[in-house]
Amino acid sequence: MCGIVGYVGPSGAGEKSVEVLLGGLKRLEYRGYDSAGVAVVDSEGHLDSRKRAGKLQVLVDDLEADPLTDGATGIGHTRWATHGGPTDANAHPHLADDGKLALIHNGIIENFSALKAELLAEGVEFLSETDSEVAAHLVARAYRRTGDLAEALRAVVATLDGAFTLLVVHADQPGVVVGARRNSPLVIGLGDGENFLGSDVAAFVAYTRRAMSVGQDQMVTIRPDSVEVVDFDGNPVETTEFDIDWDASAAEKGGWSSFMAKEISEEPEAVAKTLLGRVADGAVTLHELDGVADRLATIDRVIVIACGTAAYAGILGKYAIEQWARVPVEVELAHEFRYRDPVLDEKTLVVSISQSGETMDTLMAVKYAREQGAQVLSICNTQGSTIPRESDAVIYTHAGPEVAVASTKAFVAQGTALFLLGLHLATLRGTMTSEAIAEQVTDLQAIPEKIERVLESSERISTLAGWMADTRSVLFLGRHVGYPIALEGALKLKELAYIHAEGFAAGELKHGPIALIEPGQIVFVIVPSPRDPRSLHPKVVSNIQEIRARGARVIAIAEEGDAAVLPFADEVLHIPLAAPLFESLLAVVPLHVFGMELAAAKGLDVDQPRNLAKSVTVE
Repeated sequence: MCGIVGYVGPSGAGEKSVEVLLGGLKRLEYRGYDSAGVAVVDSEGHLDSRKRAGKLQVLVDDLEADPLTDGATGIGHTRWATHGGPTDANAHPHLADDGKLALIHNGIIENFSALKAELLAEGVEFLSETDSEVAAHLVARAYRRTGDLAEALRAVVATLDGAFTLLVVHADQPGVVVGARRNSPLVIGLGDGENFLGSDVAAFVAYTRRAMSVGQDQMVTIRPDSVEVVDFDGNPVETTEFDIDWDASAAEKGGWSSFMAKEISEEPEAVAKTLLGRVADGAVTLHELDGVADRLATIDRVIVIACGTAAYAGILGKYAIEQWARVPVEVELAHEFRYRDPVLDEKTLVVSISQSGETMDTLMAVKYAREQGAQVLSICNTQGSTIPRESDAVIYTHAGPEVAVASTKAFVAQGTALFLLGLHLATLRGTMTSEAIAEQVTDLQAIPEKIERVLESSERISTLAGWMADTRSVLFLGRHVGYPIALEGALKLKELAYIHAEGFAAGELKHGPIALIEPGQIVFVIVPSPRDPRSLHPKVVSNIQEIRARGARVIAIAEEGDAAVLPFADEVLHIPLAAPLFESLLAVVPLHVFGMELAAAKGLDVDQPRNLAKSVTVE
């Protein structure tokens, strides 16, 4: 969950470690904002460190009042607390070797208790409650024996269980940062006379768009003019460079009131970029899947694995893939998947969905699926991340960085990628005519402009949110693709407004949830198109009548021209006409806006909700 950044640059005049570290941490703060800290080594071999509980600005203010001695080497960290609360002492970096060594850590060291007991028996004194400080003292002990920072870290990682990315600097070795990773992300930034490390490319994209990924159980040593990657046994590793396809401005607010407001405004672009180069002349072309086309044509089952918002996007994919490709689809929560001993074989396609590509529950499920012989395809937004590298193929969404912790544009991009996959599978399996596919492609290409229209008419949503600032409970109902939209709408209120919110399949209402309805209860209803041949529209209108009869206040999301719903809803938020499956990408937008506006009306931080971090890199 934590954000980490490392930097080595030219020594002498203009050393800028603190500038690079704080800039990187600002772009990584969405990964954790319980505390932050930096450590810098200058060219004379002096290590100076500062860390503070609270958001990054607390550290920035402290450094402005009392600056560190700058240097050409440094590491920085922004924390999401696991072991030990958010205090100054538990913040990173952790120091050892009489203050000459500094270490930062992302992940959980599962055997830290036994290792700590060993160090305590040797007389080591601990200043924090964290598992991370154990690693710092272990590296310091190994360094005193080896005299080489990389060798010391390599000796220590062999003793650690769990998930970790570790970065270490030492006063005796200015111009060197050493990192190691297992089940936790680490990316290298390649500069000109300077090099970088980060938990993702946002850490250094302001300085370079050239990057390389560090693989599982690998270590990296960066110097101003060199990068060396080895495995945990010390063997050299060949790495592949890639170009970052966005720049630092994409991770800035750019005049918006919040990152979430900016990212909701980018939902049309997120859909358009996911479509770009993949649809033409009424056909879907996913060249990134060419290497697995033969196996995709013979699958007899699809399992989608994901967590949270990504899982709800997966349900959209289930409806589309089953309807178009005529293959059964299950949607599983990734953290439950491998623990129930699922039945998989070579004809099973496992589709993992993760915005960051580092979601630990999903990553471990991907590894399990491949061990069982299943074909694994990932849908991801982040270049160089772990899940795509562990998969047989990947569809990148190209939505650009998503900084707000609660996902918005990632959801519509993931849904779009799944729709493309469904049409691609239908083509491979011959379950749709080219004319039918062309019709769907045309409708899908129209979605970005229609989302723009939804956003242009969102002022009413802001007004409603202002009226409901003291609301304590909101329910969401939907059928078919409206059901995952109801789940997503409820999740946004839980994440952002900290109120009770539940999403239900509308048909389930009379099987129990209708007991929650009381006078004044707010209920959002995603109304399916009356043009849908499944005839779900009258059933949902009946649901609205049932809850209105019990005093609920109904806010309906319905397509333009749907007059049948007007007499029964207190408010109607209209969306443009679209194909029934694709209407989901329109219906979710008002709910994203509502969640953000309600949180703002309550005076809450919409970008950094309490207790949450963007990328869940621990199980």
